[in-house]
Amino acid sequence: MADLATPGAQRTVLGANVPPNRWQNPPMSLPAVSVLLPVYNAARFLDGCLESLAAQTLTAFEIVAVDDGSTDGSAEILDRWRRREPRLRVLTRSHGGLITALNHGLGACHADVVARMDADDESLSERLELQRELLDADPGLDVVSCQVRHFADDRPVGRGLRVYERWLNGLVSHEDILRERFIESPLPHPSVMVRRSALEEANGYRDRGWPEDYDLWLRLAEAGHRFVKVPRELVRWRDHGDRLTRRHRRYAVERFLECKAHFLARGPLAGIDRLVIWGAGQTGRRLSKHLIRRGHPPGAFIDVDERKCGRTVRGAPVHPPDDLAALVAAPGRALVLTAVSSRGARELIRARLVALGLVETRDFWCVA
Repeated sequence: MADLATPGAQRTVLGANVPPNRWQNPPMSLPAVSVLLPVYNAARFLDGCLESLAAQTLTAFEIVAVDDGSTDGSAEILDRWRRREPRLRVLTRSHGGLITALNHGLGACHADVVARMDADDESLSERLELQRELLDADPGLDVVSCQVRHFADDRPVGRGLRVYERWLNGLVSHEDILRERFIESPLPHPSVMVRRSALEEANGYRDRGWPEDYDLWLRLAEAGHRFVKVPRELVRWRDHGDRLTRRHRRYAVERFLECKAHFLARGPLAGIDRLVIWGAGQTGRRLSKHLIRRGHPPGAFIDVDERKCGRTVRGAPVHPPDDLAALVAAPGRALVLTAVSSRGARELIRARLVALGLVETRDFWCVA
């Protein structure tokens, strides 16, 4: 792999080819942080995003903005900022989508750590400084996120987003993040700072038809990398109708379930003799479909709805919770996945499983 600090070198980094003449004069001293900022038709929000970065208390950083073929005036805004902000560098390309833009930008980052930022969000002034401090203090740490706060310009933020926000902000330690990683993406993408060595080891972002950031976190976790969050709200995460997560099929619930099933099959489900899914409702049925495709059919379902008990789902019998102890005590190694999305159900099920003597992340995982 080419040295990013070598003038004129052909850089092939994470699948992104950077022309050899792009960086003829790299900085004499490398920046402490490279902020990777993909931009596509974000003119409404771009000034606010860049203003928040210009106000950072850590000053030795660069912004690598990738204009992914914008048609709404974003390019002109970036050009105006580039003339007044020497830390901003702009890469311009024809529209190829977020994943291509991210990998292209990664190939142009000079720093040994990369902070993600989205053009419609804002970082509080101490974000980069506090995240870099954590990485400097612990060489074994690879990914630093932070707590976030949703906001919207034209309406109150919905209750569902606030619930999700509280869940996200409650996951601070490495252990918390890994324990909950199959429930939802435990790290907001625009909140992370990652060592470039970890990104290179993972070969950057990839397109598997499901969320690219969730895929990356699960790959990094699988490889043994360590995560943590600064226990402060340092990113303002904007909610609006044009967010990619609301519009692109890659972020649909079914794609999340497909991603979870892929990594569950490679990790927690490897080597087990019997799979029990707590939840014979929609979430459990949909997840089991993807697990079956990966060679892990459930042997039984558990459900509190008496009307479901005694029936079969995906060819497996549905049992009441009182049968669970016998199911997990049978010969062979059993694993329980809790796949119930009703609000508050996860905590109740987790308490019941612990009361049976089951250990989370060894005997059971919460996946919804």
